[in-house]
This record gives sequence, C-alpha cells and structure tokens, in this order.
Amino acid sequence: MPEKLLLATSNQAKISEYRSLLAGLPCTLVTPAEMGIALLVREAGNSYRANAGLKAAAFARQTRLLSLADDSGLEVDALGGKPGHLSARYAGENATDAGRISRLLEALKTIPREKRTARFRCVIALARPGGQTIFCSGECRGLITEAPRGSHGFGYDPVFFLPELGKTMAELSPEEKNRISHRAMAAKKAREALKKLAGKDIGN
Repeated sequence: MPEKLLLATSNQAKISEYRSLLAGLPCTLVTPAEMGIALLVREAGNSYRANAGLKAAAFARQTRLLSLADDSGLEVDALGGKPGHLSARYAGENATDAGRISRLLEALKTIPREKRTARFRCVIALARPGGQTIFCSGECRGLITEAPRGSHGFGYDPVFFLPELGKTMAELSPEEKNRISHRAMAAKKAREALKKLAGKDIGN
C-alpha cells in the first residue's frame, strides 16, 4: 500500500468521517488542501459511479497518488428516486443544506409518512495512477421526516429518519453514524479493497 491516500474532497465533514472510517490503515490520509492542490472536477456523470470515478481519476492523474473520491445522494421513492445523483444541486448550484432540505420538504408536503420512504446511496472510487479504478457501494434505508431534527452530520441528515433507531441521521453521534450510514457501508468495502492492494506497486 502506498504511504499516502488522497481524500479527493474539500468537504470538511466528509473528510472527518473518512478519517474515522479508514482509521488504522497503514497509510497517511491527505487532502487536496494539505497538498496545496486546487483542482475542480465537474461532476458531469449521470450516476454516482460516474461522478466518483471522474473525481478520483482526475486527482490520481494530478497527484500520482492513490485517490479516493465518492459521490452520494438521497433517493426518495415518492419523487421517483430524485434527487439522486443531483442531490447536492437539488436547490441550485449554490444552495445551502437548509435550502436543499426546504425544497425537499416542500416537494413532499402532501405525502403521508408511510409513503416517505427513501435511501441514502454512496459509491466510493479508488483510482490508481495509470491503473484500474475500484468501486465500492453502500446504502442506508429510512424515511423523510416532516421537519429537520438533530444537529450532527450534514446534508439531508436532519430529515432522514431511521425507524429501527428512532432517530434522524443528524440525531446520531458521529460514532453511531459511522456504524450504519451509506458511507460507512461503502467504506467497509473500500477498507478491504485497500488491504488487498497492500504490497502491490500502485504508485507513491
């Protein structure tokens, strides 16, 4: 395994989660900011896999480091699976989390609780410089609440309710979230993929 693994994101909340989810691996996790890199990759793909792959490959080419990128989103059954891979841009390019949540709740205002089923999905891409990209996916199922609850997490976490826990994602502690979230499920698979890469010549 290389000495460094680049987390190809500037999202500080996501970086924090990955530092926890990937703790203990025999490599140092670094970020574009720490490497002095300002690379903007347009998410032009039409799926989580395509967008994650675009980002990871671009950073791997730029840095010559094994690079991890993800794309994730919220799929609401009553909205035909939307906002999906467009989740981050659901309320416009520069919308805040609060703005995206507001638009979602407005779209669901006439939908009864039992029909507000949804899932979070995450696809992680591990791109090797000049090599193959490995993909790992995870999902977490729940319901959309009628109002935000909780102060942890980010994105749509305050309106994503987990019936088996009786809490929204934003009401979970970081440790609880990192056991059951869509990103946690994908990261578990990524950990195994990274372990298999150990000892192979995949770039420095």
